[in-house]
Amino acid sequence: MASKTINPTRMELSRLKSRRTTAVRGHKLLKDKRDELMRQFLEVVHRNKELRAKVEAGLMEAHGAFTVAASVMSQEMLEQALSYPKQSVSLDMSFQNIMSVEVPKYNFRTQNDDPSEIFPYGFAQTSGELDDALEALSGVFQDMLELAQVEKTMQLLASEIEKTRRRVNALEYVMIPEMETNIKYISMKLDENERSSTSRLMKVKDMMLEEQRQKALQKQLQREQEWKQAHPDE
Repeated sequence: MASKTINPTRMELSRLKSRRTTAVRGHKLLKDKRDELMRQFLEVVHRNKELRAKVEAGLMEAHGAFTVAASVMSQEMLEQALSYPKQSVSLDMSFQNIMSVEVPKYNFRTQNDDPSEIFPYGFAQTSGELDDALEALSGVFQDMLELAQVEKTMQLLASEIEKTRRRVNALEYVMIPEMETNIKYISMKLDENERSSTSRLMKVKDMMLEEQRQKALQKQLQREQEWKQAHPDE
């Protein structure tokens, strides 16, 4: 149904056709964007599955080693061994643009690259299981950071996919059909007006022809009367 406030003029028709062309082009671009976002999202989901399995396995390994270490070391000795870490870590965050979506990229840097710096204690009074636990945690830390990055990326991409989907649906099922309806309505009204104008012109033409015929007939009658008056005996 056409909008009640629409003005059925040729200028409005031209404006609506231009808007429809723009809307159709925008609809195609948004569909392409949605499809590419979905492709990127599925890739991230696959990577998330891989990382989660890897991180869970690493944490289980660290937890098992730490549990054994806690069973062979006293609570006081365990807390003292872990109270003063030697290695410091800094986290850098940057952003990557994926189809106009700014997703984070995390990267951590250690104070130095010496692997032994992850052990903040001497080895005389600690167990090998504690070393294994810290090595497992150190090995899984980068994967944990990437997992956090991937899950945030999934969240942002899912939000953008939903917004894009709503825009595509609004164009496809509301805006473009409404424009099409209004264009048909205006075209119909303009055709009606044109037919009405043509009909009025034909009526005016017929009236003018009839008027000319009546005038010609009157002139003919007038000439006949004048002739009869000039020749009364005939």
